[in-house]
Parts: sequence; structure tokens; C-alpha cells
Amino acid sequence: MKKLRSAAWFGGTGKNAFIHRSWMKNSGHPEDMFEGRPVIGICNTASDLTPCNAHFRQLIEPIKRGIYEAGGFPVEFPVFSCGEPNLRPTAMMFRNLASMDVEEAIRANPIDGVVLLCGCDKTTPSLVMGASSCDLPTIVLSGGPMLNGMYKGRKIGSGTDVFRLSEEVRAGTITMDDFLDAESSMSRSPGHCMTMGTASTMASMVEALGLALPGNAAIPAVDARRARLAHLTGRRIVDMVREDLKLSKILTREAFENAVKVNGAIGGSTNAVVHLLAIAGRIQADFKLEDWDRFGRDVPTIANLKPSGAHLMEDFFYAGGIPALMHTIRDRLQLGAMTVTGRTVGDNIADAEVYLPDVIRPLDQPLVANGGIVVLRGNLAPGGAVLKPSAATPELLEHRGRAVVFDTIEEYRRRIADPDLAITADSVMVLRNCGPKGYPGMAEVGNMGLPPKLLQQGVRDMVRISDARMSGTAYGTVVLHTSPEAAAGGTLALVREGDEITLSVSRRELTLHVSEDELARRRAEWVAPEFGESGYRGLYRRHVMQADTGADFDFLLGCRGAPIPEESH
Repeated sequence: MKKLRSAAWFGGTGKNAFIHRSWMKNSGHPEDMFEGRPVIGICNTASDLTPCNAHFRQLIEPIKRGIYEAGGFPVEFPVFSCGEPNLRPTAMMFRNLASMDVEEAIRANPIDGVVLLCGCDKTTPSLVMGASSCDLPTIVLSGGPMLNGMYKGRKIGSGTDVFRLSEEVRAGTITMDDFLDAESSMSRSPGHCMTMGTASTMASMVEALGLALPGNAAIPAVDARRARLAHLTGRRIVDMVREDLKLSKILTREAFENAVKVNGAIGGSTNAVVHLLAIAGRIQADFKLEDWDRFGRDVPTIANLKPSGAHLMEDFFYAGGIPALMHTIRDRLQLGAMTVTGRTVGDNIADAEVYLPDVIRPLDQPLVANGGIVVLRGNLAPGGAVLKPSAATPELLEHRGRAVVFDTIEEYRRRIADPDLAITADSVMVLRNCGPKGYPGMAEVGNMGLPPKLLQQGVRDMVRISDARMSGTAYGTVVLHTSPEAAAGGTLALVREGDEITLSVSRRELTLHVSEDELARRRAEWVAPEFGESGYRGLYRRHVMQADTGADFDFLLGCRGAPIPEESH
């Protein structure tokens, strides 16, 4: 084993080593804790304001036990917690801030290896992004999904059924009392969303990337096997330090290819697109937006999970979880990719089995034949846009209609219930100024609810286009992440009411049927928004990049490593 990084703090007999050791000893650590033991940082995003992660304190002890058993020295440290349920204007606005917290906390402290404890949507990418910029031995432990929601004898899923039930209220098919009764039945245990939303998707992504032990994604938060996995994770990170198994040895192009294919097979969230691109930008992997379509184009969705299917993450665990799903699609995977186990993907999944074939379907009985994320191009999205076919209505994947344009989400909310709104089922709803700079933070408002007058006619889906994101728990024929965004001068800013737009998934095209001369005239009239804020909000708008490169800050790109900082005394 090479010399430990933490020895620069704790080794020797000088004044500074005295300071570092002495103050740590006030917690009761014996002398030999500072003698050649790998120091393992446990990066904790627990917060009462992040209910998905509030149970993490119960996972700290088994992680520490595993670290002690393997001969390491565990040190827990908190970082900013991006809680999706409560943060406004959107948790995505704070993902990059949290990543900065993680990166600088790791680099500034006597840490040799890291356990990333994450769960809620943005906590996973923010922690992996920050750790990737340091490139130390790192392993992820997710907090796990909630138990299945149950209401009146049927499963209901977080997010997905909120959107569905809300639309039913607006359509007049259920009462407000019914809607409110479902509230307590949905979130009935600790854990993150139990649909295949962004939290479950990102837990699946880190497992597919090889950053977590097999089984990480699906074990329910309250299952004893989650604590056992925490214990094993603590053991394993100590060995990873001794093996010098760093993130850059795992986060290769082959690992990202596997993650894209697993995302298609699980019907994963479109949010994974921006998060994996941001992670790749930090670790400097060869992975671009086009690779989402290239790697995922012909991958069938075989996980029958909401929002694309019928079941929930608890069922997915009982069915065999990510190892069983990856075993099912093994002929499509890069089986030689290295993982945190010290073994390859092929080794990890060799003996995995599917126990519930209705939850993880056979390849010849997919939920959707081509379930990978679609990347669209065209004059409306020269930088790209994305769509999730497994959540869309097949008949709308080839569609031409007239635009109904909303300049802001506030305008949408003012106008959408107007019975005089000039909109039909064939219209294309366009929402702009909700991208990274425009909102700011690229909020999850892209899956605009349909007009009540159309819902009452039985319409349940329409083509919707925006520069926003949508919740991974949402569904519909929704084009997202349109780049460049309207606030940055993208073509989306130039669309006018009544313009015709074509969506063609087969041709991967998103076309605004307006001549180049007319677009040039409109562009000359367009006035860029002036923001002028100070503080973090101002920094965000000045430095955030576009969705097609991961919406990271321009000054955070790249891996800066973890050199020993200057001495403090």
C-alpha cells in the first residue's frame, strides 16, 4: 500500500501533527488509530429537511463497524443536503453547490477514502461529482427506497400517482377528499421515492457504473439487509484504499455505456442524462449527450415499474434488483468494466437470477421494445433535447401540431384552466424560460398538466416541449432539456403561438416550421433577460452551463485531484 494521504496530518512528532492528533483524541480515540490506519470519510447528507435521507444516522453505525473491522479509522462529516421535497426554487439549483462542499471537504481533510451516503435525487450526483473531482478511492451507499405505497388495496407510487391523482381531480373523476386520503398512504416508511423516479434511477446508475456493491439500488430503506450492506460497504472501502482503487479506474467510458443501457432497461429518469454528463465532465471520461442515444437506442425496457409500468421498488428488490436485470441484458453490457468490488461487472452478476418475471420481464416480453432515452436534434434544439419513450404515448411519437406558448411557468398556471384557451389535443404545448439560467435551476415543471377542458374530454397526453426537466416519477410525451435554453437565446425563445412543430422520434428530429429568414428577424427583436442577482443565485446564473453538457458550473469541470493542502499552522 502506498503512503496514506492522512499521514500528512497524523504522522510524525512535530507541532502540527500534535495539533491534529490531540484534538481528534478528545473523542476518545486511542493512539493506534493514528498509526497507519486508512482514514475513511463518511460523507453524510442526513437532514430532517431531506426526509428521503433522514434515516441515514441509523446507517452510520454499521458503516463504522465495517471500517473498524477492516482496520480503518471512520470519520463522519456532513455536507449540504439537496432535499427534493422542500428546496425551492428547485433542488437542482443546489446540486453544484453541494458538489463543491463535498469536493472541498474531502480535499481539505485527512481522508484516504470516502463512503458517499446518498439517497434523495440530487444527493447522489452531487456527491459523486464532488468526489470525482478529488479521485480518491470512493464507494456509494444509497439509503434505499420507501416501502410500497398502498391505498384502498392497490399500490400507489411516490410522485407518479401524485401527478395521476391530481389530474383526476382536475378532470372531476375523483374528489378532493380521495386525493387527500391518498397522501398518508403513499409515504409510509423512511426512504426515498419507491417509483423508478430520479432517486431510484440514480441509485441504479451508481450500481450500474460499478460505484456501489451489488444490490445497492433496490433494498428497501427499512429492510435489515440495507444495514448489512452498509456494514459490508464499510469493510470494502478500507480494502479499496489499500488497493488504490480510485474513481478514475471505475468511471470509464465502458462504465457509462453500461449505465445508459441499464437506464433504458429500467425505464429510468431523464434526469440521469444531465447527472451522468456532469459526472463525466468531472472525471474527464469520454462520454457525451449523443452517447445516450448511441448506447441506449435499442435497449428494451424490461423493469415493469412505475412510472412506465405497474410495480414499485420493493417489488423490484424481491425480483432480484439491478444484478438480475443486468444479468438479463448481459449480452449488451461491457462485462469487463471494473467495479468497487475489485471484480468486473461480469463477475458480479454471473449468478444473479430473476425471481418475479412480471417485475423483471424476459427480453422477448419487454414493457417497451426501445426504451432508451431519445436525443432529438433540429432547428428547435440545435444543442439537443431528450424524451423518454417508455413514459410516452406511442401514437404521439410522430406528431405535428400548432404551438401554444407559455413564456413562464407562472403564465402557464394563469392560462391553463381558461376555458377559452385556444388549444386542442393536437396542439403542442411549449414552455420556456425554465432552463438552467432561466428558472434558475432548471426546475421539474416540464410535464405540464393538461388543460382541464381537455381532461374532461378524456385526453390524457399531449406533446409538451420545454427547456425544463421533469420529475423522474412523471410520465407523458414530454420533450425536455431543450438546448440552448430560451434564456440563453435558444430557438425556443423565438417560437410564437400558432407556429407548427414536428416531433419525430424515428428521425430523432424536433423541427420548428419557420423559415430561417423569419427566425433571423425574430432573433433581432429578441431581448436577452437581465438577472443582476448577487450571492449564490447570481453565481449560478453566471456560470451554469447548458443541459447538453450536464448543467455543471464552467469553473468546476475536470478532476483537480486531492493534493495535500498547505499546513494550517
